[in-house]
Amino acid sequence: MRRERLDALQLRFYGRCHYLKATLLKRFDALAGPLLAGLFGKPGRGDLPASPRSALFIRPGGIGDAVLLVPALRAFMAACPDCRIDILAEKRNAQAFLLCPGIGAVHLYDSPAGLAAALTGGYDLVVDTEQWYRLSAVVARLVRAPRSIGFDGNDRVRLFTDPVVYSQQDYEAISFFGLLAPLGIEPPMEITAPFLHLPAAAAYAAKRLLAPLQGRRFVALFPGASVPKKQWGGENFRTVALALDSEGIAVVIVGGEDAFAAGEAIAEGGVALNLAGKGTLVESAALIAGAQLLVSGDSGLLHIAAGVGTPTVSIFGPSDPVKWGPKGEGHLAFRSSLHCAPCSRFGSVPACPVAVRCMDAEAPRVADAVLRILKGVG
Repeated sequence: MRRERLDALQLRFYGRCHYLKATLLKRFDALAGPLLAGLFGKPGRGDLPASPRSALFIRPGGIGDAVLLVPALRAFMAACPDCRIDILAEKRNAQAFLLCPGIGAVHLYDSPAGLAAALTGGYDLVVDTEQWYRLSAVVARLVRAPRSIGFDGNDRVRLFTDPVVYSQQDYEAISFFGLLAPLGIEPPMEITAPFLHLPAAAAYAAKRLLAPLQGRRFVALFPGASVPKKQWGGENFRTVALALDSEGIAVVIVGGEDAFAAGEAIAEGGVALNLAGKGTLVESAALIAGAQLLVSGDSGLLHIAAGVGTPTVSIFGPSDPVKWGPKGEGHLAFRSSLHCAPCSRFGSVPACPVAVRCMDAEAPRVADAVLRILKGVG
């Protein structure tokens, strides 16, 4: 038990370091991004081979964006089967690309060695999938590929040969397909699941972690979120867990090290099996794939559930469920009752002018919705 506690503390420490690094990157971007973007003129538009030999996709940021990029990556692979595809990601979301077979190298955006490898890769094409921040656009410009594609959110527009309009109204997975339009690749009518691939080793690890359930089916709960204002609260998840437990339904807490403490409080008294902080992101994806349903706020694990075909009940507040909520049959989203919600744009949540909590879905209503879905009532 002591060893498990030490491991959990170590995981939380590393998770906190990654969060602080991400925050520093965003602050540096806000201060230096406009200046750096202004140092470059618009690149000349070179010829792109009918089938490019190599492409670099830049995806800094969180897990959710990385997951929702996968359908576009798979479409690009199908259109350009002989192209080597590398990724430039951050440490916090790099593992998500293990769920997309066919990727070449995954370089780290927040590592000098990884950044250097990307800058010297000699790519025919670079696609910056960041929606707003400028540093990734500067990196795309420094790669010096004949063609570069990226969103036109601000003065980053001048750094691409093929800028693309970004819409706040489209489902984010569809937005990423807009970056493939200059290549003649059309978006699908809808994103169909599953679009993530689970390695066999991850499925085996998940089965081992779930051994205490002795084969019982279960509902997964994820009480975390990278942005505090998107957290629903451990007591609300505890209410859902108690309702499920009273009906004889097993409950499993999933997530990273940041969800461990909340998971312990939710699982108190044997109400749930707390697997938060245990296993890798890919193994968490395998756990979610085995669940009857996932209950979560707007999070990377919510998008993983959509990607592996697991039904979801999600709680939204500052972010827009139209933009970020899973689509299709089997997904239900609770949105804020406040007229000012959603207010989040480009991943940032502004200070609330009225100092109220917009993650205001009532826990008994959420629990009732989950039970009705499990029983097939509607």
